[in-house]
Amino acid sequence: MSLLVNNIRVVYNDVILAIKGFSITLEEQSFVALLGNNGAGKSTILRAISGILKSMDGEIEEGFIQFEGQRIDHFPPHKIVKAGILQVPEGRRLFPNLTVRENIMQGSFVRPRSARLKEDYDRILAYFPILQALQPRLAGYLSGGEQQMVAIGRALMGEPKVLLLDEPSLGLAPLVVDEIFEILVRINKEEKCSVLLVEQNAYKALSVAEYGYIMENGAVVLDDTSARLMDNTEVREFYFGIPEGREQISFHDVKHYRRKKRWLS
Repeated sequence: MSLLVNNIRVVYNDVILAIKGFSITLEEQSFVALLGNNGAGKSTILRAISGILKSMDGEIEEGFIQFEGQRIDHFPPHKIVKAGILQVPEGRRLFPNLTVRENIMQGSFVRPRSARLKEDYDRILAYFPILQALQPRLAGYLSGGEQQMVAIGRALMGEPKVLLLDEPSLGLAPLVVDEIFEILVRINKEEKCSVLLVEQNAYKALSVAEYGYIMENGAVVLDDTSARLMDNTEVREFYFGIPEGREQISFHDVKHYRRKKRWLS
């Protein structure tokens, strides 16, 4: 077992209950999607795993997080990164006044200086051919898709065993989203790292992930293989806009989604 989040309860500012009894398992080299509406608590889960809750006035009050047999829920963020868990944050969070190369190399700050850094940099850049000619350009002048590629490359420079991604498709054109998700599948297989993907685009996420968890109000309400979730009537209606018995429908026609009782148990 690679990463285990066990029955955690997260509170902000000592009063706001954001996560209640959340559990998730991420096996070695797996690709898992975490889905849910805005405010469901998906990003809070990534913050809890990354150790940055305290900087946002959040705290894990109950439960624990374990990585490779060791509890990490009290580790500072830099120690979690050094253990092999790296996050690509929502909005990319690049250094706009640094070049593409300098931004990517920032991901290696926990590693000792060695000749391997250049080898790893060249290997990682090969995932993103469009960045080859953009290496000396300031990151602040890149397109959204190019910035997302830089952010992923930066995380890869940290030699992740687990890669956390928060809404990588946000604000990107569909063709760019397709390209980035294809790259993530390659990274999962070729870099042999687990991937936990938080994503609003449920169809795209489930099309590349092996397993999926669906959150509502800070808790998991349904989890299954991606194939079964994509065949689930309620998931198809609420996330894909395809009610039972109809092949296509506009999202404007979906007035509500009928939860089964087991979703709320």
